Amino acid sequence: MVIMGMDAEMPVGGVVIVIDVIRAFTTAAVAFERGVTEIACARSVEVGRTLCQRYPDRLLVGEANGIKPPDFDLGNSPMELATAQLDGRALIQATSNGTLGLARCPDPVALLAVSARNVGAAARWIASNHADAPRVILCTGRTAEDWACARYLAGLLDGAEPDRADLVAGILDGAAEHARSYARRPVAERVDLSEDLRYCCDVDRSAFAMVGDVREDHVVLTPVPC
Repeated sequence: MVIMGMDAEMPVGGVVIVIDVIRAFTTAAVAFERGVTEIACARSVEVGRTLCQRYPDRLLVGEANGIKPPDFDLGNSPMELATAQLDGRALIQATSNGTLGLARCPDPVALLAVSARNVGAAARWIASNHADAPRVILCTGRTAEDWACARYLAGLLDGAEPDRADLVAGILDGAAEHARSYARRPVAERVDLSEDLRYCCDVDRSAFAMVGDVREDHVVLTPVPC
């Protein structure tokens, strides 16, 4: 099993697990909990807007540099999606890291999007469907939370019982790194993660894997109960 960052060269084939804890795939997991049927994940804000023209009935969600673009329906915020009317809707999501990471995987044996919220379900899905396939875990962010989630998932896949407290501590460390980075920005460009953090730290709340289907210019995520 290989754990790698966004700067590394992506191996061909195998099961690819793309991790974004703060906040893209926590947001996606909450969306599916709220009744969303599928999410078209775009590599960029521009591609997201193009998909929105193609699928005008879908809500456009996401961020650029952490902030919701003015023409998007919802931001990249699990708290925001937790209170939105989403049952039966389909979404388009475009984010700086998570959805871009999915786009880096053109021909995987299987492709999954993972946050702490669905990490256990992802491990169960992989064990049930691709137990013997090579695996790559792609951490889309440089901060601590994605790497903590990757280590936790690797432990589950190796048959261990990793400590949830270590995962939560890693998420909190990552959130502190984000906060320090945002504090250096102008006030108008800062992002407050405080309301989203409890969703990001809620390990295994979602009992489904988020499985990706690679299309020509995007990846479609659907929830698969596990």
